Amino acid sequence: MRLIVRLLSTLLGLALAAAGALLAVEFAWAAWKPGEHVLVPWRDWAAALGSVDWTATVTRLVAGGLLLLGLVLLWVATGARRRDVRLADPAPEVTVTTSPRSLARLVGTRVRAEDGVSSATVTASVAKVRVRAASRLLAKNELRPRVLEVTRTVVTDLPLPRTPKVSVVVASPKERR
Repeated sequence: MRLIVRLLSTLLGLALAAAGALLAVEFAWAAWKPGEHVLVPWRDWAAALGSVDWTATVTRLVAGGLLLLGLVLLWVATGARRRDVRLADPAPEVTVTTSPRSLARLVGTRVRAEDGVSSATVTASVAKVRVRAASRLLAKNELRPRVLEVTRTVVTDLPLPRTPKVSVVVASPKERR
């Protein structure tokens, strides 16, 4: 979600920069040659907009569209908060958190260190830890319990107030043949 907010803020910044540059060019041109324009026919636009009534359908549709766009941007911005994983607080005045990425790295390191695991991909959130592991040596029915046990051990050893759900998917070339 933060990617969307970064993209939107970048696009908004570029649009504002372009509008500022256009305004500066138009202002300089109007100062040099009064009554003329470079790119935007300001006087024609001002005359056209001056004739539009506040109660006109077009005005209401534009206002409604801008309101809807603002609400969508507000919804996107509020959903873009950091989703840190809280750890048990060691003292009342101390709050300890870690990122989902750090939790995934910790679990991934322990799973990859397990015998028979050739590769593992881990994603983590506050509610769930997902592990995808593969082995060239072990069958699925041998690998899955090992990876599941290691993952559960790592997650339970952490001082988490609420233990996330663990999901393990394994792939083994022995079953594919």
